[in-house]
Amino acid sequence: MTTAPGPSGIPPMPERNTKALRAAIAEHTPQLLGDFDTHWKWAIGDAHDIAPVPAFLAQWWAEFAIARDPALDRHIHDLENRAADATTNAEATQLLTQAAHLRREAGKAEPGQ
Repeated sequence: MTTAPGPSGIPPMPERNTKALRAAIAEHTPQLLGDFDTHWKWAIGDAHDIAPVPAFLAQWWAEFAIARDPALDRHIHDLENRAADATTNAEATQLLTQAAHLRREAGKAEPGQ
C-alpha cells in the first residue's frame, strides 16, 4: 500500500496495525511520534499484556486520521478551544459534540482512504 499523499495532499491511512500506523505517523505526522511511543511504552510495553492493543490502536488510528489532514485538525482544535472559552454550558456542549462527532468519523477511516 502506498503512503504517498493523494491528489488532496492527505496521505492515505496505513494498514490497520500498530507497526504500519507508527511508520505512517513517523513519515507524515512526526509531531505525534513522541506521544505515540510514550503511550505505547506505558500502556502496552510496561504492561506485559496485549489486551489493551485494540484500544490503543483505535485511539491512535483516529489521532493520525485527524493529524494527517491539517484542515480537519485545525477545525477540531478550533471547536475544542471555542468550547473552553464558551460562556454557557450549552454552547460548550454543542461545540464539544461537534468535535467528538468529527473525531468518531475520522476514526472510521479505512486503510488506503
